[in-house]
Amino acid sequence: MKLYKSTGLGRRLLPVGHSLARATAWLGCLVLILSAWQASAQNTVQISGKILDSKDVLPGVAILEKGTNNGTVSEANGTFKLEVSNANATLVISNVGYVTQEIALAGKTYLEVNLAEDQKTLNEVVVIGYGSLNKKEVSSAITHLSGKDLLRVGGNNPLMAIQGKVAGLSVANTAAADPNSSPSIQLRGASSRSAGLGPLFVINGVPGGNIDNINQNEIESIDVLKGGAASAIYGTRGSNGVIVITTKKGSENSRIFYDGYTTFDWATNQLEVLSKDDFLAHKRGVDFGGNTNWMNEVKRNPSFSHKHTLQFSGGNGKTNYFTSLDYRDASGLDLRSSKREYGGRININHKTANNLVELAFTAAPRYTKNSDADYSGFNYALTLNPTLSIRDSAGKYAYLTSGFFANNPVEVAKGVKSDREYKLLDMNGSAKINILENLNTVVTIGEVNSSMRRYLFTPSTLTTVINGSKRNTGEQILEENDQKSFEWIGNYYLDLNKHSVKLLGGYSFQYFTSSGFNAKNENFPSNVLTYNNLGSGLWNLQQGINNVGSYKNSSKLIAFFGRLNYDFDQKYYLSASLRREGSSKFGYSNKWGYFPAASVAWRATQEGFLKDIPWLNELKVRADYGETGNQDFGNYLSLDTYGGYGYYLYNGNNYQVWGPSQNTNYDLRWEKAANFNAGVDFELFGSKVSGSLNYYIRTNRDLLGNYNVSNPPNIQGQTFANVGTMRNTGFELQLNASVLRKGDFSYDLGFTGAYNNNKFVSFSNALFKGQKYVDVVGMPAPGSPGTLQRLQEDTRIGSFYALKSAGVNEQGALLVYNKKGEVIPGNQATNDDKQFVGNGLPKFTMGLSNNFKYKKWDLSVFLRGAFGYKLFNTYAFYLGTPATQENANVLKSAYDGSKYSKLTSPSTYSTLSDYFLEPGGFLKVDNVTLSYTQPVQTKFLQSVRIYATTRNLVTFTKFKGGDPDLINVNGLYPGVNKNPDNNGTLDYYPSTTQLLLGVQLTF
Repeated sequence: MKLYKSTGLGRRLLPVGHSLARATAWLGCLVLILSAWQASAQNTVQISGKILDSKDVLPGVAILEKGTNNGTVSEANGTFKLEVSNANATLVISNVGYVTQEIALAGKTYLEVNLAEDQKTLNEVVVIGYGSLNKKEVSSAITHLSGKDLLRVGGNNPLMAIQGKVAGLSVANTAAADPNSSPSIQLRGASSRSAGLGPLFVINGVPGGNIDNINQNEIESIDVLKGGAASAIYGTRGSNGVIVITTKKGSENSRIFYDGYTTFDWATNQLEVLSKDDFLAHKRGVDFGGNTNWMNEVKRNPSFSHKHTLQFSGGNGKTNYFTSLDYRDASGLDLRSSKREYGGRININHKTANNLVELAFTAAPRYTKNSDADYSGFNYALTLNPTLSIRDSAGKYAYLTSGFFANNPVEVAKGVKSDREYKLLDMNGSAKINILENLNTVVTIGEVNSSMRRYLFTPSTLTTVINGSKRNTGEQILEENDQKSFEWIGNYYLDLNKHSVKLLGGYSFQYFTSSGFNAKNENFPSNVLTYNNLGSGLWNLQQGINNVGSYKNSSKLIAFFGRLNYDFDQKYYLSASLRREGSSKFGYSNKWGYFPAASVAWRATQEGFLKDIPWLNELKVRADYGETGNQDFGNYLSLDTYGGYGYYLYNGNNYQVWGPSQNTNYDLRWEKAANFNAGVDFELFGSKVSGSLNYYIRTNRDLLGNYNVSNPPNIQGQTFANVGTMRNTGFELQLNASVLRKGDFSYDLGFTGAYNNNKFVSFSNALFKGQKYVDVVGMPAPGSPGTLQRLQEDTRIGSFYALKSAGVNEQGALLVYNKKGEVIPGNQATNDDKQFVGNGLPKFTMGLSNNFKYKKWDLSVFLRGAFGYKLFNTYAFYLGTPATQENANVLKSAYDGSKYSKLTSPSTYSTLSDYFLEPGGFLKVDNVTLSYTQPVQTKFLQSVRIYATTRNLVTFTKFKGGDPDLINVNGLYPGVNKNPDNNGTLDYYPSTTQLLLGVQLTF
C-alpha cells in the first residue's frame, strides 16, 4: 500500500514531465525489489546440528523452519542438516514425549539441542472409563500400549497385533491364514458358563464398539482395563475386562501417510500322511492307479493378499481432521476363502474461539465381501486314498461312493458357494461445554450398526448331489444388529494446595436391536441364478413346507454412575466409583444392580526416606477392589415365551401348534464378579528398567447356564438360571528395559508373563442343588468315543476325564486301568473307569520383545509361548494308528515306530484315554520385522520406510499334532479341537508362515 501511494497512483494525472519522473521512480522500485529477491535467494543458510536428551542422542526428531513446510528429521546418531531461508530463521524442534522448543538461529549455523522430557506427555497417557488419568494417578491394573507397540501382522483383526503384548490377555486364532477368521479374546481366564467370555470394547469412548471396523493404522493407543476398580464403571459388561481403543486425530501439522503391503502365506508344521507307495505297501486300500497329494491339491501355497492405507490429517489451532481410507484383498490358504474390503474413518475436532465449546465427530463405514473357507476340505485331504486321481478318465471329478471319508474336496471347494456381505457403520459425535476452567459437561451420541447377508448354493452338478438327493439347494440369511447410545457426563476438578480432587458423574442409555431373515429352497430348474431366485425352486411347494423365517428382538441398558479421584501431595491416591445399572434382560425381581469399586495407591518414592536412592526412580504400591457383571446372554430368557411346535392337519388345512418354549425365570440376573488386585509399578536405574507386577483374585458367582430340572412340574427339562461359582487367581509381570545404548546402536527388551490358576468352585446355589459335574466335549464318529472332559466342582476347567492307559498288549489293543486299578483291554472299560488324566489350560504364558536399532535400521524379534498343559491329539486318535478304518489314508505316525504305530487292533480304536494326550507347551519365534527408514529432504516427501515381516517363523514343541496354536485354549473347554457347539471335531486348517513386504511414505 505504501508503494502504491509513493508512485502517485492514488492521485490525479500529471503533465508528461512529471510522468517521466514517476516512471523513473517505478523502475527504481522494481530494481530494488529484484535485488532484494536475489539477495534473499543468495542468503539461504545451511544449518546442521545434533539432538540429544538426558541419556543419549535422539533419532527421528522433527526439525521445522517456523512458518514454512521446510523441515527434516534427525538421523540415527541424532544429527541433522537443513537449508533455511535466512540466517535469522526460527526452528521448531519437536518429538513425542519431549517439550517442544523454538530456537532463533540469530546467525548460528550449528546447534546442539537438549530436549527435556515432557512429564505431562509421559504421564497423561492412560485412558480409563469415561476419561483419562496421568500415569502416576492410576491406582488400578491397566496396561497401556501405543500404536508403535503393535506388532506388524497381515491379518483381519487389529487385536492380533497385541498377541502376547499384554500379560494375562489371551488372543487365539486357530486359523490365522483364513482371511475371514476372528480371534477369541480372553482376559485373566474363563469366567462364565454360557454368557460371553470376551472383554467389552470401548472405541473412542463408545461402549460396545465394533472391533472388526478398525484398521490397525488408525489406532493411537490401546488401554486394557484389567483391575475390577477400572472396569466396574461399566457395570454389567465389565466382568471380562475392558479394552479401550483410541483412534488417531489430526494436528496442526498437515500430513499425508501411505502404508501398503503384500503378504504370502505358506503352510507350515503340517500333518503328514502316507504317500501312494507307503499307502499300498501297508495295504491301506484299493489301488485306483493315480498318485495324488490331496493336501497340495486343496490349498494355495502360498496364498496372497495385499492392503493399502492412505491417511490425511491436518488443521489449525481450533479445528483438526484425520481421514483414513483402506482397501484389502486377501485369499485364504484353502481354495475357496477370500475377503475384499473397503473401509474409511474420519475424525473431526473443533474448538470455538473462546474454548467454550469443543465438538468432535467420528464416522467409520466399512464394506466387505467374503467367501467362506471349507474347513472340512483339509480333513478329507488327510484321509482320501492317494491313488485316486482328482478327475476320472472322462474328465469328471473322481468320487468314492463308500466309506466315512468319501468326498472330493477340490470339487466341493470350487463348486459350492458360501458367500457373505458385511456392511458396518460406526458413528458418534460429542459436544463438550467448558462451563468453568475446572467444570465441564460432555454429551455423546453414538451408533454401531452391522448388517450381514449370507448366500449359500450347492449346484446339482456336484458329484455328491448326483449320487445323493439330486437336488440343488439355495439359501439366503440376513442378520442385522444396531446399537444406539446416549451418554451425558460432568467433570469437576479442584486443586487446593496439596489436595487434588476429580469428580465424575454420568448417565448412560443404550438400546440394542437385532433382526434377521432367512429363506431356503431346493430343486431349481437351473444352476445359473444360484441363490438369486429362491422362488423358482420346486421343493418347498412339492413338500408343502415353508422354509422361511424371521426374527426381531431388542434390549435396553440404563445406568447412573459416579467416580471420585483424590490425591494428596502426589503421594497418596484414592479412587472410588459406583454404578447403578438396569437391563431389560433381567427378571422382574432383578432389573437393577449396584457395582461399587475402590482403589488406593502410594507413590513410595515421594517419601523422604526413598528419594535419595539413586537407582530407584519410581515405586508405586496399589490395591483395588471392584464388583462387575456379565449380561452377555440372549433377550427374553426371563420371560414367558411361546414358540412353534410343528403343524397338524385338520379338515385339509395345516395349523401351527404353539406352546411355552422355555421355563420362566423371574429371578434371572447378571453374573457377579468380585475382583481384587494388588500390584506394584516401578522404574529403576534412571528409568531404564520399568514394569509392573500384579496379583489378582476374581470370583465369578451366579454363573449363567442351563440347569437340569424335573419335568413335570417344569415345562422344559432345563432352566436358564444363575447357578455356580468360578474362581481365577494369578500373577502378571510386565517388564520393559533399555538394555544397551552405544553410539548408533540400541537394544530394548519387553517381557510379559502371566500365571493363571482356575477352579470351578460350585454347581449349586440356594435354589438349585445336587448337580456336581457335567461331562462335556463329545467326540465325533467313527466309533462311539463319548465325552473327553468333565466340568466338576473343586476342579480346574479343561480337565480331561478319560481312561488311564496302561500300554498296549501283544495283540495291539490298548490297555487301561479300571476303577479297581486292574489292567483291562480298553473296549471292556466303562464310564465308571474314567478318571482325571490331565488338563488343557496353560498355567503360564509369556511374550518377549527384542527391539534393535542401528542408524536407520530397525529389527524387532518377538517370541511367544505357553507352558504347563496337555493337548489331545485328535488326529492321532482318529487317523494316526494302523487301526484306522480301511480305505482311508493315515498319518505317518501309524507306521513310523512311534507309540501310535503299536495300536493295531480295531477293537480299541475308539477308546478315549490319556494315551493320546501330549505336552502342549511351546515357544515360537512369532514375529520378526526388519525395516529401513530414509528421511527425504524434498518439497513433497518427508520419509520412506521399507519393512519386511515374518510371522510364525518356527515353533519349538513336543506336540506331534501340528502347530499347538491351532488348538484353542480359551473358553471352558481348552486343549481339544472343538466346533461351535463345543464338541470335538476333525476339521483342520493348517498353520502358516507369513512373509509381509511393505512400504510407508510420509508426505
